[in-house]
Amino acid sequence: MDGQGSDDSKQSTADMTAFVQNLLQQMQSRFQTMSDSIITKIDDMGTRIDELEHSINDLKAEMGVDGSPSPLPPSKESPAEAKKEEGSA
Repeated sequence: MDGQGSDDSKQSTADMTAFVQNLLQQMQSRFQTMSDSIITKIDDMGTRIDELEHSINDLKAEMGVDGSPSPLPPSKESPAEAKKEEGSA
C-alpha cells in the first residue's frame, strides 16, 4: 500500500505542478496582452496630443499670435504704484 500511496502522491504533485505552470502561463499571456494594449493606447494618445499641439499652433499662426503668451504685456508696476500716480495727477 505504501508504494501505491507514494505513486499517487507523486502523480498528484505532478498534476498540481502542471496546473500551476499552466495557470502562470495563462496569467503571463493575459498580462502581456494588457501591457501591449496599454502601450498602444499611450502611443495613440501621444500622437493625438502631437496633432492637437500642431492644430493649436496653426490656429495661433492664423490669429497672428505666433507664440506670444498673451495679447497684452504684463504691467510692471504694482497696483499700489498705479493708485499713487492717479492720486498725484
